[in-house]
Amino acid sequence: MSTNDWPGILGDFEHLGRPDQPSHQYKEESYEHCTTALESYHHAAHALIYADDDSIKFKFYPARAAIMMQMRCDGYVGFPGGMVDDGENIEAAVNRELREEIGLNLKKYEITKEDHFMSQVSEFKKLCLHFYVKKVTLEEFFEIEMDCLRAPDHGTEVMGALRVPLYTMGDGMRGLPVFLANQFIGNARQQLITALLKLGIMTEDEVIKVLKGTEMFKSSL
Repeated sequence: MSTNDWPGILGDFEHLGRPDQPSHQYKEESYEHCTTALESYHHAAHALIYADDDSIKFKFYPARAAIMMQMRCDGYVGFPGGMVDDGENIEAAVNRELREEIGLNLKKYEITKEDHFMSQVSEFKKLCLHFYVKKVTLEEFFEIEMDCLRAPDHGTEVMGALRVPLYTMGDGMRGLPVFLANQFIGNARQQLITALLKLGIMTEDEVIKVLKGTEMFKSSL
């Protein structure tokens, strides 16, 4: 499909929102390298907002944490955030996008440089992805969820916020394994898995078992 088939500004960035292929590998780079040596690349910034959650779901499965993702207007699952405008600071961009997409109260939950989690580069797309992680209390998480419904982009760019199920049910597939079989935008799936490991929400052995469940589910379709 040509960019002429995309309305307004969507055509300018349509190619960046296509599903990634194996050739589109993302290499982790420092924030400083991305914002200096790779300044001419496209830049995007997204954020994972989460809270510890010690509740038990269905009287059996530990919740572990509440992690916010969203259903996008293009049908993909991703994290709130978006493209950095020319001349715009990375943190200013992610805060602008979070205010628009999830109605984030920036007076209380502003994303700062200290929240930077990792930056990755796709040489194929000439694209730098900056990923931030913001931890809040569970009560604050509930508040942020409710504000999503009043966000300027709700129902347009964003179809709704969702939580990641961090448990695996008795068949070894339903729960997180099935969730990871969804279609994710860019490298959002890998960002989620990396965050689960680095934040200590799941162990490496647990993640390996989950990914095996995902493949088992896919093969059952």
